[in-house]
Amino acid sequence: MPAPDFDAIIIGAGMSGMYQLIRLRQLGLKARVFETGSGVGGTWYWNRYPGARFDSESYSYGFSFDKELLQEWSWSEHFAPQPETERYLNFVADKYDLRRDIQFNSRVTAAEWDEASLTWTVTLEGGAKHSARFLITAIGALSAPTLPNYPGMESFQGRAFHTAHWPKEPISFAGKRVAVIGTGATGVQTIQEVAKDVGHLTVLQRTPNWCAPLHNRKITPEEQAQIKASYDEIFRRCEETFSCFLHTPDPRATFEVSQAEREEFWEKLYNSPGFGIWVGNFRDMLTDRTANAEMSAFVANKIRQRVKDPKVAEMLIPTNHGFGTRRVPLETRYYEVYNQPNVELVDTRATPITEVTPTGLKTAEREFEFDIIIYATGFDALTGAFDRIDFRGTGGRTLKEAWAGGARSFVGMMVPGFPNMFMLLGPHTALGNIPRSIEYNVDWVSRLLGHMQAAGKQRAEAGEKGTAAWMAHVMDCARGLLSMEVDSWMTGVNRNVAGKQQRVVARYTGSAPAYREWCEEVAADGYREVALA
Repeated sequence: MPAPDFDAIIIGAGMSGMYQLIRLRQLGLKARVFETGSGVGGTWYWNRYPGARFDSESYSYGFSFDKELLQEWSWSEHFAPQPETERYLNFVADKYDLRRDIQFNSRVTAAEWDEASLTWTVTLEGGAKHSARFLITAIGALSAPTLPNYPGMESFQGRAFHTAHWPKEPISFAGKRVAVIGTGATGVQTIQEVAKDVGHLTVLQRTPNWCAPLHNRKITPEEQAQIKASYDEIFRRCEETFSCFLHTPDPRATFEVSQAEREEFWEKLYNSPGFGIWVGNFRDMLTDRTANAEMSAFVANKIRQRVKDPKVAEMLIPTNHGFGTRRVPLETRYYEVYNQPNVELVDTRATPITEVTPTGLKTAEREFEFDIIIYATGFDALTGAFDRIDFRGTGGRTLKEAWAGGARSFVGMMVPGFPNMFMLLGPHTALGNIPRSIEYNVDWVSRLLGHMQAAGKQRAEAGEKGTAAWMAHVMDCARGLLSMEVDSWMTGVNRNVAGKQQRVVARYTGSAPAYREWCEEVAADGYREVALA
């Protein structure tokens, strides 16, 4: 039987694929990365829409594994924009000479396990096939963009694009009539940037989201020196917090303090940079209905203060979910955009979009003409990128079949019936500040592969017992969370994707330290819950 082409194949050259390649080389394994795009960066390669940037503090987001790299790179802003992040990831690719093991413009369409040879065969678009002992998916949690299903979308004669498929060349909005469909995190970032020089902007909103100020600014030379001297402390803090951000829940409950103290605390959070207002709020804000209602009322009043037209302000205040129960977009003068005379907000729940026309689109009430339509309609999250590849495990069973009743995994990184396949950002891994999760997951997979090397093992598969225990833990973590009562990508709902209209426990909602503790116990126990052969 011929030897496989590689020891390991990695799908995707974003942050997780890049770091996994570095770790595989350290293990002495021959690896190849297949990447759909023409460059490294994953999320930061594809999402080049106007306004795209971090909402994690830059210095908490980059790789932490190399102290030399930390000193060599300087972030220019507290929350870096997409072009800078893409430059950073190319800098990393250059420093570690990663491109020699990456094959670009190579979309993986299928991956099939062969039990006889204990290898995976990966098929690329165009038909080329490559084999490896191990298959590692580095395809991201938010990497499968979705478009709505409006009649006539192909007929539009202007320019139209999804934010995740943004052109590489600059787009001018000066004097143009522009539509942005969607007001999630991507839509908010796009809208506030397009509005700066647009001829006329129409925002078509189905569901308003609770947004909070980002408070971004340049990093001063003094701050830069302090950051570089404090990296050990910064990353230790990220290891300790619930979601790997620099912020973590306040130990107090909402009603343990007086109303005046609550208001003062919330004012401080609202005027502080980053996600503190979401993940650094009172500890019961996301579990106690009354506490959440108080916080929601506070933010609603902020919106009313910032938007001059009371009718428009009310359109921008969510009524179907409380603050923080969906992902909170961070913004820079987003609400002030609606005070501009050349910006109009349309409620598509009241007047749904009925069709796209050659010159624009129609709602149930009226017709619009546009030069550019921007679809900020999000992603088929968590499992969408997996659904777009035909994974086949033991007995030819597809991953889609295995997950038909909802995704099941072992610690979010392995699936029973899919030996030697590892998911770096599979469902049920700790999310939050994603690169912190990426580094841990890559290291965990790499340690398992090193353990297999030392023990002379060729095959690793998640056991049913361990998977059942892990999924029970995932379910336990979700109980009592107000977010589980809300339709969002975090509960597996996407109106643009068939079969994703019912809420499920789509993600791990426990703390990152608790996640790592579980994974460390698995490793310390000699991977007893993983069948090694």
